[in-house]
Amino acid sequence: MWSVHHIIATDVFKEDRKEVVDEAWRNTVLQPCLDIVERFLKNDDHNITKMNTFIINNNKFNKKKVVFIMGATGTGKSRLSVDLATHFRGEIINSDKMQVYKGLEIVTNKITNAEKQGVRHYLLGEIELDSNFTAEDFCLKSIDYIEKILKTQCVPIIVGGSNSFIEKLVEDPVFMFKHKYDSCFIWIDVEQSVLNRRVDTRVDEMVNAGLVDEVRQFFIPDADYTKGIRRSIGVPEMAKYLREEKNIDGDDESKKMILQASISSIKRNTRILICNQLDKIQRLINEKMWSVHHIIATDVFKEDRKEVVDEAWRNTVLQPCLDIVERFLKNDDHNISIECA
Repeated sequence: MWSVHHIIATDVFKEDRKEVVDEAWRNTVLQPCLDIVERFLKNDDHNITKMNTFIINNNKFNKKKVVFIMGATGTGKSRLSVDLATHFRGEIINSDKMQVYKGLEIVTNKITNAEKQGVRHYLLGEIELDSNFTAEDFCLKSIDYIEKILKTQCVPIIVGGSNSFIEKLVEDPVFMFKHKYDSCFIWIDVEQSVLNRRVDTRVDEMVNAGLVDEVRQFFIPDADYTKGIRRSIGVPEMAKYLREEKNIDGDDESKKMILQASISSIKRNTRILICNQLDKIQRLINEKMWSVHHIIATDVFKEDRKEVVDEAWRNTVLQPCLDIVERFLKNDDHNISIECA
């Protein structure tokens, strides 16, 4: 009954090119083995070599703490991040790849100043709209901001739906994130049918708030809608409507039909995004072996009455997450003191 970690290294030897072999080695052999050995060493306080510098540096009791909030679009990630930040004196780093850009506040559904409740946010509306902000750019800026936040004795909280950015930050050996930081991953999840209804309602609210006019002011017919903020769901769909609108003179009924088709496309593409986000989270758990706290928030979105929603939020989301983060922070004797509001 030996317990053996089985590493399949076949991909390493399928190619002859050194750069391909090296990348396959890092991804399929080295990184999984680093994770396995690190977890093994963490679980043995009596390990005879624990005074070795490598082990000390990899022990979670000597690492800096970072909280991650994950989940699909529309699950309440921003609300939770602010609630945790106000409770534990934290500051927030946005990891939504469209919200990093300046402009299009409605389309990208950026958190408002009122919703921020005075909590400082980084990488939110910072990047020029035509820039090509990559996952590597995100990693470099995030690490700078994490260190900046820690220097102010605050808790770094990274929140957003772009899981490719988070995976790059945590898994890429170039950034050595796992060796420097201890991570707490919280996944807010909502039943698919409930979330789909919420997405439809939210898109309608965005349209009523001025989404069409916001895109109209931003619209350039021959612009590249595969780069920068123009990739954001809502922009290509509305750009199609705005192009066709010019060819219809005075036919309001036709314009309404085209607009409704664009709105339906936004809803459909948002549902596709949600499925992709959930698939990515499951892959991080099952293949990358991330330890993730799974919070089911479905009850929060089953009702419309504010008092019912707020009570469900406190009971099913906020309080469990407060308990999770408090235990996470207390595990580090060298961590900042937990300051509760």
